[in-house]
Amino acid sequence: MKTVVVVHTGPVSVDPIKEQFRKIMPDVRVVNIMDDSLLNDVMAAGHLTEAVTGRILSYMQLGQQMGAVALLNACSSVGEAASAARLSIGIPIIKIDEAMAEQAVATGPRVGVVATVRSTLDPTVRLIEAKAAAAGRSIKVTEALAEGAFQALLDGNSERHDDIVRGTIQAVSEQVDVIVLAQVSMARLIPALPDLKVPVLSSPQSGVEAVRATLVGADRAGLESLLNSSRGPACL
Repeated sequence: MKTVVVVHTGPVSVDPIKEQFRKIMPDVRVVNIMDDSLLNDVMAAGHLTEAVTGRILSYMQLGQQMGAVALLNACSSVGEAASAARLSIGIPIIKIDEAMAEQAVATGPRVGVVATVRSTLDPTVRLIEAKAAAAGRSIKVTEALAEGAFQALLDGNSERHDDIVRGTIQAVSEQVDVIVLAQVSMARLIPALPDLKVPVLSSPQSGVEAVRATLVGADRAGLESLLNSSRGPACL
């Protein structure tokens, strides 16, 4: 059984991502590494720090040592640390929001980004802008912070969290072609959202689907390499 290690910066992303693995890749063993000091430190500093980047790398290295065939970074706030880790890790590192960003750019030029943590907004916007540049598309990003929602979630008041996020999404929907939910913790709200004129994208499903696509691609590449090597040199 293949092992995928998921690195979390808080507890709220663990269950939603586990559920997606059960649906999409039930034959994979999922190991979760969670350090809630990571997001706390990023929020306190207001940006990704060198110390947090170093810890992310150490967890990625640990996952590789555990025999993982792929690593999944579960937090957009530290996504750029995961990108940096790709330079020194020998297995694929998938970022939970990368496929979502690509889908958003392909959907329309006006992209709304909704977050409950301010430190998540900037890296998510940079990721979307990078994907747009790579695709040769011109976009406009509208940022929206659901003020007070994350603290309500930490306080155990999920109803308050949901009300704030829904209101923020509703307000942004009038200005954009597509809305991106920048955090895994908001994904469960999509089925309960009021009818909107624009699609709302979340990362758990697309992120796990990206893991599956990466592993399928690696398996095909390995099979082709094996077949090519078994043929031997061509006769002259």
